[in-house]
Amino acid sequence: MATDPSEYDKAMPIVVAHLAKIERAVDRTRASYAGQPFTAVHQALAQALEDEGAQRVVPQVVEELARQISGAATEPRGAEG
Repeated sequence: MATDPSEYDKAMPIVVAHLAKIERAVDRTRASYAGQPFTAVHQALAQALEDEGAQRVVPQVVEELARQISGAATEPRGAEG
């Protein structure tokens, strides 16, 4: 199944805008909630995503981002788990 290259060109600005919304929500949550308990971070991140209009994020991605933000203050940079 071939895809028209112009469809890609039409879709990319939408994808880029959506990713920018997610990035703003993550940055805002990290700045305010780094190192906080997972539940508080998850709730704050979900609210930040909603505020940005980026609610359509895979739940597992939101959970992983919240987990990373929650552990940000307690784990050294580059630590692998």
